Amino acid sequence: MQILNGNQVAKIIKEQISENVKKLNEKGYRNPHLTAILVGNDGASKTYVNSKEADCKQVGFNSSVFRFEQDITEDFLIEKIKEINQNPEIDGLIVQLPLPKHISELKVTQTINPEKDVDGFHSMNLGKLMKGEDTFIPATPFGILMMLEIYNINTSGKHCVVVGRSNIVGRPMSILMSQNSKFGNCTVTICHSRTQNLEKYLKEADIIIAALGKPEFVKANMVKEGAIVIDVGITRVEDKNNEKGYVLKGDVDFENVKNVVSAITPVPGGVGPLTRIGLLKNTYKSYLKSQNIEGFE
Repeated sequence: MQILNGNQVAKIIKEQISENVKKLNEKGYRNPHLTAILVGNDGASKTYVNSKEADCKQVGFNSSVFRFEQDITEDFLIEKIKEINQNPEIDGLIVQLPLPKHISELKVTQTINPEKDVDGFHSMNLGKLMKGEDTFIPATPFGILMMLEIYNINTSGKHCVVVGRSNIVGRPMSILMSQNSKFGNCTVTICHSRTQNLEKYLKEADIIIAALGKPEFVKANMVKEGAIVIDVGITRVEDKNNEKGYVLKGDVDFENVKNVVSAITPVPGGVGPLTRIGLLKNTYKSYLKSQNIEGFE
């Protein structure tokens, strides 16, 4: 059994990005710049944005965060996004989700300039992804692809079951795993809350990508021996014995499932770090395009 260590993969890719940024600086180019907008005081969102800032610093990116109170108006936020869209010094923009209920996530997502949409949520970028065109891949699926590549996991001809149908993970992941590429070419089944006989599909899967948000939902008896399991879920579960008052759990019962599979991602330290790497890679891609730089990847 192999642990697919997201922290190690992130370290490798960060070093690659950092080295390229140093070389570009030596040629007189400015640093890439990622901007985040954070609305409200959600603890998990604040922690995530802080981690993104730290990642940017590590690889030589500039970063900025606009923090707003929960009660800002939708119009105010839309105008702020338009302002950032027009700033040539900013390469990537993310609006941290979830947003307060009075603000339309769809409207906000569609307002971001598709060329700065490093989350890959704009309809234009999702449409390009579906057609196999060059675009920003949503950060979490992008991170999973990078993990598959670095661990050189053979996916061709395998049966991949994606549990979850969100526009952020499940749907784009299903497209990527079925595309005609080295780390695709799977036969893909998407399962969700209305799927009947879910255990049957899981048991038949060579690759399981769990993204449903239910802690430890996938049990050992649902998984085929030798399968590869990628756990996207991360939920705070109350634990009075932990000094934080909670522990982080994935969608997979890791301690028991690891005894059955050939490879598995832990939580934390699996997919999570690679979601942020996906953002860095997309920002770097946007930066190269905006500066008309060729010969760097």
